Amino acid sequence: MHFLSKCVGMSFADAVGATKEALERQKFSILAEIDMRQVLRSDLSVDFRPYLILNACSLPLAHRAIEADHVIASMLLCEVVIQEHRDGRVEISVLDPTSTIGTINHVEMISIAHELQSKTRQFMDDIHPAPEFCRAA
Repeated sequence: MHFLSKCVGMSFADAVGATKEALERQKFSILAEIDMRQVLRSDLSVDFRPYLILNACSLPLAHRAIEADHVIASMLLCEVVIQEHRDGRVEISVLDPTSTIGTINHVEMISIAHELQSKTRQFMDDIHPAPEFCRAA
């Protein structure tokens, strides 16, 4: 699987705000927000670093995909992960849609996957300020 990922020179909270704004500018709808730090703390009593998952979706592309293949819904969400690594780097990542729906042998799904990949790259490029070099932790 391939991911689109970048580290950003901003705080975790600012990265969350910038990501949400970039998603909105690219016409993605945020359907759910999962704060893994909070979930792990409340369910497992584990202290975890800031880690947020945004379930985002391009509704027009989702509608086209569901019309073309009624069981495709589980692959339509862009799971955008914003996380702060132990060394303080803040990383934003998302699975490349051509790695999932783009692998289905269906002309319309392949087309949708490429359109979604383009929109995903656009929102990732639209997150400001400029990205930092992402070093392995």
